[in-house]
Amino acid sequence: MPTIEKRTTQDGSIRYRAVVRLKGHPVQRATFERKTDAGKWAKSTESAILEGRYFKTAEAKRHTLTEAIDRYLVEVMPHKPKSAPKQTAQLNWWKERIGAYTLADVSAALIIEQRAKLVTDTSAPTANRYMAALGHLLTVCVQDWGWLDDSPMRKIKRMAENRGRVRFLDESVKVDGKGERARLLEACKASTNPLLYDVVVLALSTGARKGELLTLRWADVDFARHQLVFHETKNGERRSAPLVGHAHDCLLARSKVRRIDTDLVFPQANQPKPAVIDRDFVKACKSAGLDNFHFHDLRHSCASYLAMNGATLAEIAAVLGHKTLSMVQRYSHLTKAHTSSVVERMNTGIFNSVADIG
Repeated sequence: MPTIEKRTTQDGSIRYRAVVRLKGHPVQRATFERKTDAGKWAKSTESAILEGRYFKTAEAKRHTLTEAIDRYLVEVMPHKPKSAPKQTAQLNWWKERIGAYTLADVSAALIIEQRAKLVTDTSAPTANRYMAALGHLLTVCVQDWGWLDDSPMRKIKRMAENRGRVRFLDESVKVDGKGERARLLEACKASTNPLLYDVVVLALSTGARKGELLTLRWADVDFARHQLVFHETKNGERRSAPLVGHAHDCLLARSKVRRIDTDLVFPQANQPKPAVIDRDFVKACKSAGLDNFHFHDLRHSCASYLAMNGATLAEIAAVLGHKTLSMVQRYSHLTKAHTSSVVERMNTGIFNSVADIG
């Protein structure tokens, strides 16, 4: 049964201390200026303890979001080396804006309010990534640390995302009689960075991501089988890609002048680390007259060329390393001509005899 104790402070004012004692639980105390407030707190606290809600709520009030993020960065993030840089930046974004709130006060409404600001500055897909980082943190607070009873993220729906951009090198866009692909390759070959041309050729040929190419090692290049193996992939699973044609010839030539201090195919000039090509690629795009074109669009270009040359969505997914077809649906319109020819051949085959009968 809760008790209320009347106390007189040193300055002569009256305070009321509520005390809740229940067998098997720590004693809980709180002081109030009014006796009625003390009584309300004592009653609600006793009920919460009996129902198993109180101590979880108390933990949520005891820890701020900043404390949770700091602990997460120390205990959890080291086990996520590939995603650590991006997710650390994402969590620090949340820390700057609502880190001072206790976990008990980090409500769904507060998160949605901050998400709206994030969407204004970035995009819905980016906001979803930031939400995912915060969501996992709060899940850890619930399941591993006992700092939360439930995650407010469970009440928030993921924002709808568009189908994604499909920007690819278009040979029909001519300048001085040259298409976009020809102009970019010409600019890369003229670059002061001797690695840029081969990296871009490989990206167009295999659909590999920049990180996959720049961490590629000679041990992963099989000239006999015309194959590359990528270990540092986005989904964490090893995958292979065909090494054929001009891409094969470029790497074969490069293999004859390998560095002895590193096994990297594309190392930095003065140290055995993966090359940095961002600025040189931007300069090449500018020189080629390409607007709104990013390195990742080389991957889109590869997929688009595959689609336009008759590859099915399943085949495109296999080349790019996607587990499902959802990510390659954006290229479906480019396979229309191929699909039409397949249907036409099928119709010709099954209805020829019907035409003869008629």
